[in-house]
Amino acid sequence: MNKGKVDVLLGLQWGDEGKGKVVDVLTPHYDVIARFQGGPNAGHTLEFEGQKYVLRSIPSGIFQGGKVNIIGNGVVLAPDLFMDEAKELEKSGHDLKSRLHISKKAHLIMPTHRVLDRAIEAAKGKSKVGTTGKGIGPTYTDKVSRTGLRVGDIFENFEEKYEAHKAYHEKTLKTLGYADYDITTEEKKWMEGIEYIRQFNIVDSEHEVNNFLKAGKNILCEGAQGTMLDVDFGSYPFVTSSNTICAEACIGLGIGPNKIGNVYGIMKAYCTRVGEGPFPTELFDATGAEIRCLGHEYGAVTGRERRCGWIDLVALKYAIMINGVTQLIMMKSDVLDSFDTIKACVAYKQKGKTIDYFPYNIEHDIEPVYKEFPGWKTDMTKFTSEDQFPKTFKDYIEFLEAELETPIKIISIGPDREQTIVRK
Repeated sequence: MNKGKVDVLLGLQWGDEGKGKVVDVLTPHYDVIARFQGGPNAGHTLEFEGQKYVLRSIPSGIFQGGKVNIIGNGVVLAPDLFMDEAKELEKSGHDLKSRLHISKKAHLIMPTHRVLDRAIEAAKGKSKVGTTGKGIGPTYTDKVSRTGLRVGDIFENFEEKYEAHKAYHEKTLKTLGYADYDITTEEKKWMEGIEYIRQFNIVDSEHEVNNFLKAGKNILCEGAQGTMLDVDFGSYPFVTSSNTICAEACIGLGIGPNKIGNVYGIMKAYCTRVGEGPFPTELFDATGAEIRCLGHEYGAVTGRERRCGWIDLVALKYAIMINGVTQLIMMKSDVLDSFDTIKACVAYKQKGKTIDYFPYNIEHDIEPVYKEFPGWKTDMTKFTSEDQFPKTFKDYIEFLEAELETPIKIISIGPDREQTIVRK
């Protein structure tokens, strides 16, 4: 942690790495926690004191009293879903209205955005990318085509602006031949969400963040999804609609690159993916099913089964390079506690050649090259210190650090915030 700097926490794989729990573990050391991209398609699960929480739009620092939480300009916000999420947290005793600030420049996900999402996905036929249907893509499309509706718009001629945007979407849906929808009930709740948002601190977040930095405050930026879903550097076109990498923290919050301090890269001890798209180390056998079962690998928002496979060091090296990662955090090590053999992908075979870099296209002719390690065969979930780790696990960690050329500073050995080992 660097005083007066912005530290960034982001996923290095295809999302679902466990960012929510880590943010919650790190937040005691920060004054401000900020989300900088993504929307309610990304769910962060946290468990503590016997309770489970799934956050979709609200930063994970909301559980720490006295911390400012910011939804930045790079986020897309669905008022109705935000209202449900916030009210659920308020019921459990968390004072959101004093802790949560929302950027005026964050874009709003309209009910018709969700209809457009379904219509566009249906039109793709067999070329579907596996969208969650939350309207994320169409909202970002409106943003870059300069036709979006923003949080700041709710204070002036909002109904007029909304109706104009809705009419534009309906015209688009008509050209797609998509008429099987009724948003009447959804729209009513959406408008209730707009009124609910008005009760929060709606701010010029770029000024607020930079003023916090000038005052010497420490800021932790929380990314959504994972690097391999980045619209530029991920497994395109099977990606999300925003940039999920470290550089987006600057854009999604309005800060200069010279303000970035530590970059925490989160990875699982294995690898998962939800939805369509290439996945070189995916396992279709009993081992993959066992990892899914032991790791409870189901989407926090969608409930979809996650595809499971061994850790991919080729993709991780690429993600570390793209993000400028300074330290690694490994999640769900305990899921592999019972395996006799652990595998790690150290290279790819493509068109008869062995390569150790992440290529332009991983959709075809990719075969993982594995290195095998003896399993540690030890229940680590009750450990409180790295000194308790078995030698086989310590050897595995040393191998990963050498291969990835980045230190692993935090290791998670269970879902609870207490099941976290900070290494010396």
